[in-house]
Amino acid sequence: MQDPVLVINCGSSSIKYALVPSVPQAPRLAGLVERLGAVDARLTGTDRRGQRVSRALHGAGHHEAMAAILEQLEGLAPIGVGHRIVHGGERFTAATLLNDAMMRRLEAMSELAPLHNPANLEGVAATRRLFPTLPQVAVFDTAFHQSLPPRAYRYALPEALYRNLGIRRYGFHGSSHAYVSRRVDRLSDRAQGGWLIAHLGNGCSTCAVWQGRSLDTSMGLTPLEGLVMGTRSGDVDPGLHAHLSRRLGWSPARIDTLLNKESGLLGLSGLSNDMRRLEQAAAEHHAGAALAIEVFSYRLAKSLAGLSCALPRLDGIVFTGGIGENAAAIRARAIDQLPHFGLRLSATANAHAVDGQEGRIDAGGGGPQVWVIPTDEEAHIAGETRRLLEIPRP
Repeated sequence: MQDPVLVINCGSSSIKYALVPSVPQAPRLAGLVERLGAVDARLTGTDRRGQRVSRALHGAGHHEAMAAILEQLEGLAPIGVGHRIVHGGERFTAATLLNDAMMRRLEAMSELAPLHNPANLEGVAATRRLFPTLPQVAVFDTAFHQSLPPRAYRYALPEALYRNLGIRRYGFHGSSHAYVSRRVDRLSDRAQGGWLIAHLGNGCSTCAVWQGRSLDTSMGLTPLEGLVMGTRSGDVDPGLHAHLSRRLGWSPARIDTLLNKESGLLGLSGLSNDMRRLEQAAAEHHAGAALAIEVFSYRLAKSLAGLSCALPRLDGIVFTGGIGENAAAIRARAIDQLPHFGLRLSATANAHAVDGQEGRIDAGGGGPQVWVIPTDEEAHIAGETRRLLEIPRP
């Protein structure tokens, strides 16, 4: 494996890792540690021969998990480590080398993303202890969206809240939107045009990209704003917080839990946050599942239509993420609800675009194109790490 970059995506209870070689599409050693701190903590992944591995890590924390990941590298030495950091605020607009001073700056910003950045930084600290001589790079989810104009990122709130507290729309899933928009520019005959990207997974966001730059996106100050997601509500009336506080006596923390962990597809269906299970249940006439799918698809189409206002020209729509790449029926529902845009799906191409298949799924002609492109956030993070370290590709 030539000049690999180790990519780390660390959460509060999990660590996703990948050893990304310099040659595109080359095999990767990758995996996931889940349920950190629990007795059933486990590492699963693939080895350098592509064989499946699974290993119990009873009660492992971040440091023990990173040590187990180091063992899984089987002696393959990375040339650098790229870390996914969710929130970089306005200060960090590009990949940045991590050192002690940088760590202190990021720790001071944790209040912008209290559910994400502290866990990201725990992973950085553990990795730096294990690889003290390797360069470590932070790649920010928010960086791709720093090209948003003020009309897109400002809330209609008093100026002092923006100036003093940084309250504005930042956007997330930047690594995915950056990778997918660059990929469609390479694949399409409408390169450097206007694209609407729909990243649909357990977390969901849309993005309007013009000539490779993000002009608007659905997520805001936090990853809660925007689309219906697996367990997140997406947009709700801001007055809901005061209403629940008055009627039920709920605290801000209880309302935050409701909106982030008990809502979305799970809350609507009363069944699951997994779109595959909901589609199966809806086919069996489960009313909650059918409603969840209908609301999800409508809100997706509504977001795409709204974001089209940011583009001088609409060249097409790209679906990515676990749902976007595999749920042909969801793609069809969303496109059907955008009749004003001249979009026409090929039923055959749409049905076959599953399980990591990349390609166009529209019926051709001169209208906007529709693509399915599997995302590769690890490739983007590895690429940003290489560019910062000025490591040439072969």
